[in-house]
Amino acid sequence: MSQNVHPIGRGFAYEDLKVGFRFRTHRRTIAESDVASFVNLTWLTEELFAVADDSSRAIKGRAVPGALVYSFAEGLLLPSMQDTGLAFLNATVDVKGPTVVGDTIHVQCEVTEARLTSKGDRGLVRFNNKVLNQRGETVLEYNPLRMLKRK
Repeated sequence: MSQNVHPIGRGFAYEDLKVGFRFRTHRRTIAESDVASFVNLTWLTEELFAVADDSSRAIKGRAVPGALVYSFAEGLLLPSMQDTGLAFLNATVDVKGPTVVGDTIHVQCEVTEARLTSKGDRGLVRFNNKVLNQRGETVLEYNPLRMLKRK
């Protein structure tokens, strides 16, 4: 086959992403088994996440750790950087509201910065990512700086 055939599912290259470019991911519903697996894997055994009884809590329903919401957001974003992402450099993360089991999330992204590296053979792109639930409420925001391949 020709080397010029573009593979399906390849993510955005640096040149595809201009300041102001926006996109959104597919959705993902968070299940009880997701929280149980994440808590067991990470040892985030705080009662807020490890005990189902919510009778004395301000958050009703099974709370989801912000770290899980962030991790799922990154997973939902994977197709946007498949085969083009080179490095995750930094980010600030701000949990805006609670997420509970049964919520369905997606990520809305906007490019806020794009520049070439000093060598010019790759680019640095910063995004403003908002994780929204099924009610359109922002539950988490973060602003990753990523290094991406050029075309």
